[in-house]
Amino acid sequence: MKILFDGGCFTHISDDSRQVDKNTAFLLTKTSAPYQDHAQKNGVQVFLTPQMLKEYCGSLPKIIGITGTNGKTTTTAALYSILLDLGYKVALLGTRGFFINEKQIKAKSLTTPPLLENYENLLIAQQWQCDFFVMEVSSHAIVQGRIDSLEFVLKILTNITSDHLDYHNSLEHYIAVKNSFFDDSCMILLNSDENKIITRNFKALRTYGIEHNSTYKVNAYSIKNGISAQIQYGKEIFPLFSPLFGRHNLYNLLAASSAAHILTEADLNTILQKIEHFAGVKGRMEQVSQEPLVIIDFAHTEDGMKQVFESFLHQDIIALFGAGGDRDKSKRKKMGAIAEKYAKRIYITSDNPRNEDPQSIIEDILEGIKDKSKCIIQPERPLAIKQALKSMQKGEVLLILGKGDEEEQIIGSQKIAMNDALLVQEMLLA
Repeated sequence: MKILFDGGCFTHISDDSRQVDKNTAFLLTKTSAPYQDHAQKNGVQVFLTPQMLKEYCGSLPKIIGITGTNGKTTTTAALYSILLDLGYKVALLGTRGFFINEKQIKAKSLTTPPLLENYENLLIAQQWQCDFFVMEVSSHAIVQGRIDSLEFVLKILTNITSDHLDYHNSLEHYIAVKNSFFDDSCMILLNSDENKIITRNFKALRTYGIEHNSTYKVNAYSIKNGISAQIQYGKEIFPLFSPLFGRHNLYNLLAASSAAHILTEADLNTILQKIEHFAGVKGRMEQVSQEPLVIIDFAHTEDGMKQVFESFLHQDIIALFGAGGDRDKSKRKKMGAIAEKYAKRIYITSDNPRNEDPQSIIEDILEGIKDKSKCIIQPERPLAIKQALKSMQKGEVLLILGKGDEEEQIIGSQKIAMNDALLVQEMLLA
C-alpha cells in the first residue's frame, strides 16, 4: 500500500516496490525487505525501518493489544464500549473493521492489518485526537511483523487453544508465538485460568479469572438468562450484570472491565455498570430469534464450540456447523466429538469449503462422532439451516456455528453471498 505522509524529503510511504518513486519512502518490513533493490531502482532514496517510522509519527494514541484464540473480538469491542462510555475518544481495530467514536472508518479486513496500514490507522486516530487505540492481535500478525515497533501500554491474553495449525504446524509453535507477544516490559493482563502462557513479567502483571486467585476475581456467578456475577478486587466486591450469554463472555467482560480499570483508574464499580450498556457483537452469541431460540456464533474450534454449548446446558441443543476448507484439518475430528458430547442432534454442513471437497470435510468431522444416528448430513448450508429450523421442538435451542456475521460462503474461487442470521430470519418469515 501507499499512504500520504509529509516526511520533509518525501511525500508518501509505501511497502510495495511497484508503487514507489523518488518522492516515496520505502518501509522495510519482514514482507517488503526482499524488494529493497527493486524499490531503489524505481527511484526510492529514503528507506525506513519500523522504528524510524514510529519516530516520524510523533505522539500516538495509547495502544492496547488483545490476543488469544477466542474472545478477541468481543473483548476489544467491550473495552471500546466501556472507554467510550467513560468519556474517552477511542479507536477500535479488528475483525469487524476500523472504528473511531462509534463511526466506522474502514470495512472488514484482516484481523490485524499489515504494519503500514496499522500506522495509517494510528495516524487517523491521532487526527481524531483519540486517547486510546484498541486492537486485536492475531498470531499471523505476530509472526509476520505486522505489529513491529508498535508501542503498547497494555497487552491482554484471552486464552490459547488449538487453532491455525495449518500455518503454525504445531500447537507448541502456536503457543510460543502467543507467548512472544508478552516478552517485554509492557503492562500485561493475563487470564489466570489459562495455563499455556509461560512468559511472566511480574513487575507489570495483572490477572483476571474465575477458577484461580486473580487481581480481578469472580467470586460467584450465574449464566442463566444473561450473566450476573460478583467481582472481587482487593477486599472490595462489586456486581456485574450483562445481557450476554455464556461463561466465556464472563471472561471477555471481566478482561475488558479489568483493562479499563488499569488504563483509566476510574472507579471499578462505575466501570462494571457500563457493561450493562454493551449489547455484544454481531455474529458472536447473537440471538437472532427468541421463539424458536436460535443463536449464531463464530465458534470454529473445539474449545470455542464447548464454550457455546456450556452456555445452554439447561436446554436441548441442536448443533449446526462445518469446518473451513484449506485450513487446519486436525481440529475437525475434535469439533465432531465435542458436538456429540453436548448436542441432541447434529447438522453437519459446509463452512467455506474453498478448494476442498465439502463431503471430504464432513467425513473428517464424522470421524470424531461415535453415535452417527445423531447426525444429519447436508452440505448445502442454507438447506441445512432450513431443515434444522423445521425440526425444532419446544425447549430446544439451535446453535449455528462457524461463520458468525460473515457475509459470504467461499466455494472454490467463488464468493457467494450468504449470511446465517439473514437466512434464519427469512426462513422464519416464509
